[in-house]
Amino acid sequence: MILHQISPYIRVAMDNIEDRPWVIQERVLFDYELLYIMEGKVTATIEDEEYEGERGDIFLFRPKQKHKIVKVEGRRLRQPHIHFDFFYGEDSEKVKVSFRPLKEIAPEEHNWFRDDIIDQMPVILPNRLRLRNPIFVEKMLMDIIYEYETKMPFYEFKVKGMFIQLWIQLLRENYWSQNPHLETNMHALMHIKQYLMHNTNRKVSLDEIARVSGISKHYLGRLFHKAFGMSPIQYHHLMRVHAARHLVQFTTEPLSVISEKMGFPNIHAFSRFFKTVEGTPPSFYRSSKNS
Repeated sequence: MILHQISPYIRVAMDNIEDRPWVIQERVLFDYELLYIMEGKVTATIEDEEYEGERGDIFLFRPKQKHKIVKVEGRRLRQPHIHFDFFYGEDSEKVKVSFRPLKEIAPEEHNWFRDDIIDQMPVILPNRLRLRNPIFVEKMLMDIIYEYETKMPFYEFKVKGMFIQLWIQLLRENYWSQNPHLETNMHALMHIKQYLMHNTNRKVSLDEIARVSGISKHYLGRLFHKAFGMSPIQYHHLMRVHAARHLVQFTTEPLSVISEKMGFPNIHAFSRFFKTVEGTPPSFYRSSKNS
C-alpha cells in the first residue's frame, strides 16, 4: 500500500489572513497544497470546475492541476495552508511554491513537478472536502504550522509525523462520508471487537457474534469487513494469536498448557492454527529451555 511508503516533506506551513480583496490567479503547483478555510469564503476554480469554499472546507490542490482562488468580498479570509511532498527527494528543498500558469513554467523547472499519487490512495480525497469535524482537523493543522514556524530542535521530524496524522484523519473523514452506514453502526462494531477480544480462549462462530450484536450474520460480515478490512472471524483469530503469543513470550508455562488455556484440543492443533495466522510456529517466540 502506498501509505506505507510515505515520508512527507513540508515545504511551507503558514496561517494567512486577508482583509482586503485577494486573488490567486490561475497557476499550477509543483507540489501539493492543503488549504483550509478557517474564516470567510472563497471561490476556487480547479480544472474549470468551480467550488464555493466556506468555514470547515479544506481544498486539496494537486501537482500540475490548474486552479484559481478568489476571496469573496466583504469578509475577512483566514486560510491556514501547507505545501508538501509525499516523499522527500534530493530536490525537495530546492523546489519553490509556484504562482505561474503551466505555459510560464520554464522547461528546466518541469522536473520539479511531483508525481501525483492521490489516485493510488486507499481513499481518494476530492479537491474540496467538507469536514464533519472541522475543529479537530483545524487544531491538527495549526499545530503543524506552529511547529514549522517555531522551528524547535528536530521540528522536521515532528512535522512529518503530525502531517501523517492529519492526512489519515482526512482519509477517514472522506471514508466515513462515503460510507455513512459504518459510522451509524460503529458503536455496535466496537462492541463486537470488545467481545472478541475478551473471548480469545475459545472458538467463536459468526452465528454467536450475530446473536450478541443483534445484526444479521450476512450483513454483519459485510459491515465488519468494510469497516476494518477483515471478517469478524479473521479479527478473532488475530486476537487469539496475540493473546497466545503473550503467554508464550512472557510465561514459562509449557506450550501444551498454553494450548489448553487457549481452547485447543491439543498442542498440534494449536501450533497449526498459530502458524497459519502468524506465519511462524509458537516455538519461535519461546527459548528452547522454556519450551
